[in-house]
Amino acid sequence: MLGDASERIRSEHDPKPLLLVEDDAPLRRNLVRALEKAGFLVSAVGTLREAHEQAADHPPEFAVLDLNLSDGHGMELVHTLLELRPGTRVVILTGYDSIASSLVALKAGAVDYLAKPASADQVVAALLGSEPGRLGDSTEIPMSADRVRWEHIQRVFEQCGRNVSETARRLEMHRRTLQRILSKRAPKS
Repeated sequence: MLGDASERIRSEHDPKPLLLVEDDAPLRRNLVRALEKAGFLVSAVGTLREAHEQAADHPPEFAVLDLNLSDGHGMELVHTLLELRPGTRVVILTGYDSIASSLVALKAGAVDYLAKPASADQVVAALLGSEPGRLGDSTEIPMSADRVRWEHIQRVFEQCGRNVSETARRLEMHRRTLQRILSKRAPKS
């Protein structure tokens, strides 16, 4: 029993192992520096394949995953991380923010979902759970009609397994029109 307490005390001061998966090299370098300053022991990779290998070798306590990677979808890694080490705190970063994908991320087991550009402080706060109520803040301004439309399209896109043709069929719109909409950032609220 005494050994367990001393182990917990010792581990509180040790760097916390974190897996960072980001394909944008400059952003990855900046996040590594900031996360190391915050007390994390960072393993940074740029592809989904490297992330799977790194996680298998050293399951992290924390993870920051880019949603859209050059070789896949960062969401694929959430289940694997939680299987390898239950309780892993996963934060998803994305340049394509939508309520639908944030709900998918949270349902998959991520503890938070941040839109780029997210500051290092926001990422650390999300990892440590010190930014309460971010998604459910009741003081938010209602969404514009354009934003509601965009969110609906994103939700259907996720339901169709990110298949553009199937999404276009369900939304009764031309596939190329849908591709143009999906390539743009979300409209302002």
